[in-house]
Amino acid sequence: MNKLAEQRTIQGNPLKCPICGHNEFWFRETLMNTRGATFFGFEFANKQAQNYVCDRCGYVMWFLDKE
Repeated sequence: MNKLAEQRTIQGNPLKCPICGHNEFWFRETLMNTRGATFFGFEFANKQAQNYVCDRCGYVMWFLDKE
């Protein structure tokens, strides 16, 4: 987990928190667990989402690669 708060962009667009308007975020990745993969012990096959967490209010923005 990278807790370095800084200005971030998605596809060239600057991120701005929709809750407090702040523009500095830290980054983390989260596994998108599914019941089937977890039941059969295949958690490694789940997709990962990219999260940007507002450094002021803690609001989490989720992004998932389109495939």
